[in-house]
Amino acid sequence: MMPPVEEIISHSVEETEAIAGQLAATLNGAECIALQGDLGAGKTQFVRGLVRALGANASAVSSPTFVLLHVYDGGRLTVYHLDAYRVAGPEDFESIGFSELLEQAGVVIVEWAERVAAILPTDCILIDIEPTGETERRIVIRRGAVSVE
Repeated sequence: MMPPVEEIISHSVEETEAIAGQLAATLNGAECIALQGDLGAGKTQFVRGLVRALGANASAVSSPTFVLLHVYDGGRLTVYHLDAYRVAGPEDFESIGFSELLEQAGVVIVEWAERVAAILPTDCILIDIEPTGETERRIVIRRGAVSVE
């Protein structure tokens, strides 16, 4: 079990993906993961590492900015990968069935989660990714009742 708050420094894309893989090993399904970080912070790389660790096709992972939702199945858990960057608000997420996705036995991952914070479950796993150098990232993972801002 991972601690309620964990801060990790990643020195490469491979390390970021490995950190995501460690998180994936703790998932049982029906989790929501809220990803926060600026453009280029490494959110999609984190998702790629998580999808790989769950046994699905990691090479299929791409940012869902323009399509809103990608589904990665074939692994231990289905991953529903959403992006709130271009949404007008929580209503856009509700219109694609966000509530129903949360009821599935998979993992729902939301990039730019702060844009739809009002509809995220209170037990979301919050992950902040912050670039601290050209390839270095500070990754903070918070579990439990956390506030997405």
